Amino acid sequence: IVSLCWRSSNGAPTTGCHWADGYPLNVHIYTALLRSIFSTRDETLVLDEVDELLELMKKTWSTLGFNKPMHNMCFAWVLFEQYVVTNQVEPDLLRAAFTMLSEVENDVKKSNRDETYMKILSSMLVVMQNWAEKKLLNYHEYFNRGTIGGIDNLLPLGILATKILAECRRIETEEGKKGDVKVSDSSGNRIDHYIRSSMKSAFARINDNVKNATMGGRGEAYENLLQLAKETEDLAAQERELFSPILKKWHTTAGSIAAVTLHQCYGEVLKQHLAGTKMLNSEIVGVLQRAAKLEKVLVQMVVEDFDECGNGGKVIIREMMPYEVDTVTIRLLGQWIDERLKKGKKLLLSAKKTETWNPKSKTELYAHSAVELMALIKETVNDFFEIPIGVTEDLILDLAEGLEKIIEEYIIFVASCGSKQNYLPALPPLTRCNQDSMFSRFWKRASPCGVRVEDMHQLMTTKYQHPSPSTSIGTQCLYVRLNTLHYLITHIHSLDKTLAVSPRVLSRSRLSSRKQNVTSFSYFEQANQSIQSACEHVSEVAAYRLIFLDSSLVFYESLYAGSVTSSRLRPTLRILKENLTVLTTILTDQAQALAMKEVMKASFEAFLMVLLAGVPSRIFNRSDYEMIEEDFDSLKRVFCAIPEDVIQKEAEKAEGVISLMGQSTEQLIEDFSIVTCETSGIGFIGIGQKLPMPPTTGRWNRSDPNTILRVLCHRNDRTANLFLKKSFQLAKRNL
Repeated sequence: IVSLCWRSSNGAPTTGCHWADGYPLNVHIYTALLRSIFSTRDETLVLDEVDELLELMKKTWSTLGFNKPMHNMCFAWVLFEQYVVTNQVEPDLLRAAFTMLSEVENDVKKSNRDETYMKILSSMLVVMQNWAEKKLLNYHEYFNRGTIGGIDNLLPLGILATKILAECRRIETEEGKKGDVKVSDSSGNRIDHYIRSSMKSAFARINDNVKNATMGGRGEAYENLLQLAKETEDLAAQERELFSPILKKWHTTAGSIAAVTLHQCYGEVLKQHLAGTKMLNSEIVGVLQRAAKLEKVLVQMVVEDFDECGNGGKVIIREMMPYEVDTVTIRLLGQWIDERLKKGKKLLLSAKKTETWNPKSKTELYAHSAVELMALIKETVNDFFEIPIGVTEDLILDLAEGLEKIIEEYIIFVASCGSKQNYLPALPPLTRCNQDSMFSRFWKRASPCGVRVEDMHQLMTTKYQHPSPSTSIGTQCLYVRLNTLHYLITHIHSLDKTLAVSPRVLSRSRLSSRKQNVTSFSYFEQANQSIQSACEHVSEVAAYRLIFLDSSLVFYESLYAGSVTSSRLRPTLRILKENLTVLTTILTDQAQALAMKEVMKASFEAFLMVLLAGVPSRIFNRSDYEMIEEDFDSLKRVFCAIPEDVIQKEAEKAEGVISLMGQSTEQLIEDFSIVTCETSGIGFIGIGQKLPMPPTTGRWNRSDPNTILRVLCHRNDRTANLFLKKSFQLAKRNL
């Protein structure tokens, strides 16, 4: 035993007997001695005789192979250990441990460091660091308002332990014994790491708590986001009040780091929820507005640090990627508008396939598809203003533009009913009257009782003396189309008013500037113009269908057939009046005026075509002029509901043509020759020259050479017959 006590580590002779200086026995013996400084009654208290006890313990250094650095290291460990095992209730122990650790820091900086000492110290520091960082990396869980002072004591110890450990690692590296762990000695970096880690952990806890509180569908997910934003804001307020003042002693941007971390955490959750969102609704708007409020609070925390942190604050605030609530709102609102417009287009496509133009009901004489379309548009506008966001004029214009395109496409669909040309009869070739035609001679031979040609035509039209209304189903469907257009007009006006007077609109600067250029501004100006054009078109088509198709048998085909005296206008007028009664029964009051006017124009057109293109069954004498004039006056009186000036304007053309029928054949030939020369540009007709055949324009007028020529073609007169034969070699008319 004696020989063992006198040995040395390297075998050289020694002057001291160190029987207990081997590691780790000597350390355990010395720490056991150090623990005797604590009271047995209250282990958190240090005995008053601590100084005397420590002096006695120094006497064991030679026996245990200890020195001052080893003593400082073990004393720091014992103080730290005692703080832990006594449930961390006495902060003075932790402060004392920090004081001794400061002495250890000075010892490490000195040269001639023993390898065993460095190894023991590193192990001790790793334990202290891990214990401290376990709390510091999640300080929101370990500290509260009542224990906040503990972090003020723990933080210096943890940072110092990390710093000394980094120095130990550096020394080991220099000596070729690279440590297993790289440790940064930057207190700023460690504080930054502590704050970010603890904030993320705290946020994760409140997020889990919110999720566990309500396990529901998407609607509850939005409620969760609102609750999470509130609790995140509360967490930020707690950080600013309790922890940031302490942490700023070590890191001037502590508050900013906490705010940025929370901003990023909530931003990630918000982004995940919005990723599956395609349209805007009140729940999403509420979430976005709450996110904007939270972002404002967090940005304010960063701003408050600016004065203290200088350029560091600018660096940190760059980490705050804005939630861009306004941009997201506009994007989602745009998607919402697009989705509603898609519904409108889908409904329009369905209408094109299924619409029959039957009245919706006896009291609602318009298309069912129009009711569905306008209901959808009205619902879209109402829902648009129900979204709790600040509506700008640009947004309204975007919505109105999309709705207007759908309305215009529907208007085009309603107006797709052909044209008046579909119903106008083809103009027969020009022929000359034949007073004694082959047909007439045959009729005379076959009728020994002496029935005249005029009597034959009178017999053919007898069945039309007691006519009934002739408005076809197709024409009534056109009336439904016309009612539908006026239904659109009414609802577009209502939509315009809703968009124009809504109090939700933030600014109407562009609207005001546009109002300066026009007397009455409309969001659906183009649609209104399209509807007016469509009303005119449908009214015209309906009128020409009524006159030239439905009433053709009693009008164009029968009027003046054979002779004027035997086929007057009276039966036609009765039918026309009945048809007008049907028109006023089906059409709305707003649609009647234009429709009636178009029927009048079509009737005048049909009357002119009877006079000018009624071959082969019409021949006229000059003496028929007064009866024809009287019939036309009767026709005008049918439309007495129309203003007199409008009737007179539309009748001027027909009255001019009728006046030609009262002129002598010679006068007609003279007028025709003059007008033909003027319009053709030849000036006058030389000897041996013939008049050119005037083109058929269809624009009947008493000064039109083709109109005069047609009057001559229908004139039952020898002079006219010879003129037409000589000038144009027109064929004889076959009855």
